[in-house]
Amino acid sequence: MIPHNSRVAGEVTAKLQDVVRVMFLPAFFAFTGMRMQFGLLQTGEDWFLCWVIIAVATTGKFGGTLIAAKLTGMSLRDSSALGILMNTRGLVELIVLNIGLDLGVISPTLFAVLVLMALVTAFATTPILDAILRKRPWVEDAADPETARARG
Repeated sequence: MIPHNSRVAGEVTAKLQDVVRVMFLPAFFAFTGMRMQFGLLQTGEDWFLCWVIIAVATTGKFGGTLIAAKLTGMSLRDSSALGILMNTRGLVELIVLNIGLDLGVISPTLFAVLVLMALVTAFATTPILDAILRKRPWVEDAADPETARARG
């Protein structure tokens, strides 16, 4: 009802962002955490299924994005970084999982497995992305004669 680029929309958004970040987002994560029951994952088969789901989810998000990015002409390094960043979609996954649990579409055990998958993929993103984007000093030295002289 209010134009997206208007001054009113900007001010309302600015005022609501703090409330959402400080109150609602932590409450949502706490609510999801209280609903998750790690105790439901008791057998080796449950944990195996959990790791298979994590592997499939990671491979699907990473692989699909990597292939699409490569087809558009991005470098392998940038395509890989974009693929890894797709694993940060955990908040959206948690919203869908909570709705699915409320509607009875997924069981509490599957809910626990999928929440764990969202957490593992989100937490693994930063170290993997750092490893992919880490600067390589030997490449920079060859490209920049000043740096090579200063070091050697």
